Amino acid sequence: MAATITAAMVKQLREMTSVGMSDCKKALVEADGDFDRAVELLREKGLAMAAKKAGRIASEGLSAAYITDDNTKGVLVEVNSETDFVAKNQDFQSYVAQVARQAAQSSAAALEDFLQEKWIADESVTVQEALTQKIAVISERLDIRRFERFERQGQGALVSYVHGGGRVAVLLELASEAESGALTEAGKNICMQIAAMSPRFVSRADISEEFLEKEKEILTQQSINEEQEKARENPGYKAKPPQVLEKIIAGRLEKEIKDFCLLTQEYVKDSELTVGGYLESVSKKIGPTITVKRFARYATGEGLAKKEENFAEEVNKAMGQS
Repeated sequence: MAATITAAMVKQLREMTSVGMSDCKKALVEADGDFDRAVELLREKGLAMAAKKAGRIASEGLSAAYITDDNTKGVLVEVNSETDFVAKNQDFQSYVAQVARQAAQSSAAALEDFLQEKWIADESVTVQEALTQKIAVISERLDIRRFERFERQGQGALVSYVHGGGRVAVLLELASEAESGALTEAGKNICMQIAAMSPRFVSRADISEEFLEKEKEILTQQSINEEQEKARENPGYKAKPPQVLEKIIAGRLEKEIKDFCLLTQEYVKDSELTVGGYLESVSKKIGPTITVKRFARYATGEGLAKKEENFAEEVNKAMGQS
């Protein structure tokens, strides 16, 4: 049975991809309501740059970072609220900071287990119960959506960066024998790069063959669609031979890989350098080599739809209940 495609679904896909409503509806119909597949179809048609658009912020709340005083543990957390007004509230901000400290001390790997732990600010309640209490105080739905915890592995440093008052948060682990001041400065610059450019991997070595094959499939279909469109517009058009198309696809894939990988991205503070080149220059300056071990990036509301506000409907509902 085919999925029902609603106007709200079409609107959400349009907000994610900046593609026209008609094309979004067609993609959702073809994908039978599967958003991930719909984005892939739009990319195949050359209509959406999903890697850059699909993560646009779609709900309210805050992402926060916290690193312990001894720099051995660091965390990212995201806590969602219904409105931006609450996200700017000092009480909510303090609560999110406490959730981050809780996550740093936690041993839980899954969110479900984390919610059942004793709340460090009041061990008479669990994290879930403390959340319920906060909801009662703020009078708005709140959700602890996710957390990521790093425990430093060997010599180096954990560095964090929060942008836009909690719209984006980054946690980074660097490995080096360099003194902490130099590492922190380099780390902040790399964190700002990650916040701005949204890499998905540290280097090509971190990309799975499965991911590369999927990207190649999308680019191949995109190229085929482009050739068909040119043939429709110009009946005399001579299609590119398969070997030429293969080279074009390979070139596009290499460009994507450079954008996906942190170390091969153009360094935002100096366009003549890659991020890897920047780290090499810092390493030469301070002596010990600096390498990126891992990073995590949260964009608040990433992948979530904004709440639809229909005040007329709410008033009618209230009147019917009175």
